Amino acid sequence: MGRYTGPKCRLCRREGMKLFLKGARCESEKCAIARRDYPPGQVSFRRGKMSSFGEGLREKQKVKRFYGVFEEQFRRYFAEASRSKGNTGETLMTLFERRLDNVVFKLGWAASRAEARQAIVHGHINVGGERVSVPSFLVSVGDELKCRSDAKSQKLLRGRLEESKGRQCPAWITADNDNLGAKINALPTRDDVSIPVQEQLIVELLSK
Repeated sequence: MGRYTGPKCRLCRREGMKLFLKGARCESEKCAIARRDYPPGQVSFRRGKMSSFGEGLREKQKVKRFYGVFEEQFRRYFAEASRSKGNTGETLMTLFERRLDNVVFKLGWAASRAEARQAIVHGHINVGGERVSVPSFLVSVGDELKCRSDAKSQKLLRGRLEESKGRQCPAWITADNDNLGAKINALPTRDDVSIPVQEQLIVELLSK
């Protein structure tokens, strides 16, 4: 039997992908996916063919766990994406990418999106020179992010940045690692979404 990796890591195995719920562990050989890339339980167990409803629900749950959002939040994002011009599914995914907690994680200022949310709530991040304590804040083109100048914030974010040196910052964000700052140069596109998800199944599920 493999060593127990905890419920979060077992979620990664069940989804068959890295959800980065346990921070640096997900980037190491200790990750549940790297050790056993099959669902928890008996290996010989095989599920039958999933219904279209089940497939859509699975994709929605995958996105919720990946970005750390609740059902009510997810519904609000979907409603906003539905009102926007263009492909609803692609717009939905780019809205999640624009969340401040996701941006902080992508910059390497936090080991996971959950830790990024904690850093934001505790007031370690400024946007446009103002403290922002809402993890769901959507960044826009031209927004400048900066670690607060106090010693505690600097030490926390710089330490995380050192631990995540191998993480690549997306092209739509320009990072200033020396000064713990960043600027949003463009809005993310569908190609910037790293999670393997079939968003059209989610649109079909929620449009019924």
